[in-house]
Amino acid sequence: MIMSDFPVARSHADASVIRPEISVIIPVYNTAGTLPATIRSVCEQTFGAFEIIAIDDGSTDNSLAVLLGLAAEDSRIRVISRRNAGVSSARNMGVDMASAPLVAFLDADDLWARNKLASHIALHRDEPALAASYARIAFIAEDAEGLEGARTVSSLSPQPPRLADVLGENPVCTASNLVVRRDWFLRVGGFDERLTFAEDQEFVARLVSQGGKVDGIDGVLTGYRFSPDGLSMDLAKMHAGWRILVDRYIEDAASRAALEALYCRYLARRVLRSGGRPVRALRYVMDGLRLDARSFLAERRRGLSTVAAVLVAPLLTATMRRRLFA
Repeated sequence: MIMSDFPVARSHADASVIRPEISVIIPVYNTAGTLPATIRSVCEQTFGAFEIIAIDDGSTDNSLAVLLGLAAEDSRIRVISRRNAGVSSARNMGVDMASAPLVAFLDADDLWARNKLASHIALHRDEPALAASYARIAFIAEDAEGLEGARTVSSLSPQPPRLADVLGENPVCTASNLVVRRDWFLRVGGFDERLTFAEDQEFVARLVSQGGKVDGIDGVLTGYRFSPDGLSMDLAKMHAGWRILVDRYIEDAASRAALEALYCRYLARRVLRSGGRPVRALRYVMDGLRLDARSFLAERRRGLSTVAAVLVAPLLTATMRRRLFA
């Protein structure tokens, strides 16, 4: 594997003497269009003692040039260029190079609220034994410039999520929402580089199963951007990846069916939020109800609202569906 570590300009006089308290890992692959906004959402954080490690994973567009331009303007940004090896490998490489005791992950098309890092730092200072933390997510449109105006936000578990919570409707939802202690990350082995989908969910499941406590922040701190061209929109592969994940933890058929019903509900809501075809969302609803109707309708307001939304969706245009459900 060929890797180059590009030197960057030092524009912040104090950045080289302040030891970062948190390392931000950004895997990059052909996201030149969203990179400036994503990295700006980190550089404008109210908490400034961080470093950014951006791994260009063999991009074929001008992502690397964009990264180098941004790094020349802020000394906290370090850019690594290498041949493509996948998002899990890129994140793991970033953690290996990190110098802070906490690491945060951010995908190159997502955004953070300005108080994202400050909120997580405060929680981990108050609870030093905490292995990882997450917050609530704003599901934003592909062309959104910030978290404001999101029609849908994620909920927060009333208690630290258990393994069943992570395997069902994973409350962490995306790596962009995750802050983890570096020693815990290394202890459980990082992201599974064999997985292409559900690798972030699998990591959180492994962390929880090995005794790591994960707790949430009741604030909307991450903007999760829906990109029709993104890997995350390949729901069939996501579902297949989820099944590989569950095979590692659950043997009982009834328990698997209950968890898969919840996951089908999650996929149905994802279709609606992305403006996808209503018939696809309906298929996930029918599959979920067939697998375990009681689990699908658990948290009755959430379950019934998903069914109602699927029934209404065919009457709306794709643009209207995105506005209502994203």
